[in-house]
Amino acid sequence: MDFQLTEDQEALRDGVRSFCEGRVSIDALRELEKTGFDRELWGELAEMGVFSLRQSEDAGGVGLGSADAVLVFEELGRCLAPGPVTWSHLAADLVDGAATGECVVGGIDLSRTNSDPLLIEHLEHIDALLVLRPDGIERIDPKALSGRAIERPLDPFTPVHEVAELPAGERLGDAEAAARFRLEGAALASGMLLGIAEASQELATDYAKKREQFGRPIGGFQALKHKLADCYTRQELARAAAYAAGATLDDPEVGDVLRAVSTAKVLTGDAAMENARACVQIHGGMGYTWEVPAHYYLKRIWVLENQFGTVGEHAERVAERIAVGD
Repeated sequence: MDFQLTEDQEALRDGVRSFCEGRVSIDALRELEKTGFDRELWGELAEMGVFSLRQSEDAGGVGLGSADAVLVFEELGRCLAPGPVTWSHLAADLVDGAATGECVVGGIDLSRTNSDPLLIEHLEHIDALLVLRPDGIERIDPKALSGRAIERPLDPFTPVHEVAELPAGERLGDAEAAARFRLEGAALASGMLLGIAEASQELATDYAKKREQFGRPIGGFQALKHKLADCYTRQELARAAAYAAGATLDDPEVGDVLRAVSTAKVLTGDAAMENARACVQIHGGMGYTWEVPAHYYLKRIWVLENQFGTVGEHAERVAERIAVGD
């Protein structure tokens, strides 16, 4: 596969990055932490085509593919874009108003059977809730749910409610549609994890160049050089995997889609987590405070690692595909 970006893809990436740097800065997120959600920002993301990106032009969308979507979600990950952006993007053809941002769509993945509590993200801000089950996709009215707000959610930009049970919802898709939804969601989450891996590495490198100790930048010491080189290597390996997942979704003839997406989730999850931890360590004592954005990255990684299949589940799938020779 050729992962060199085309001129159009570079323009798409640069346009989204420019928007994010101006509109979703860390300072803006600190303000957003007080309110939890910004409808105006959501509308601007919709106008930019984030939610209609892969919707066909006949349906009013942009008509791009999964490879392009991974690029866009890489930038959304870099800036820690708030809100259920992945669910709303995936729901563009399922829920009226999702593509235009008029309907904010959240979701919960119940594809695997376990005894975990039912945690709904952004419950107070969504207009529709999608439930992924092994046998299909359902839509539930969030207003029909009552839940207990978690006082201190792991990610300050991802408010969470615990609900006791979910009522039966309107059926929107069968088991095949649910499996496809989950697969595409994992690829987009991988794109966001890649963006965080990059942002963490760049934040750590920038600090290592500026912070001086013993009369010289700390980045000049060999121990930190090696740590930052490892961050960059992990990031580029993750990039290849994330881009391959998007390209394989667009053209399944070029490879094994399940293996490509699961590999991307594993490698981007590892790169994001290790780079964020390195970023905290390189910042020293200051790195353990909220003053440094590294903590925001770390919290979001824990959320993304568990969306659309955990990193452990995807690692098991890769092993299974290798074992059967696919």
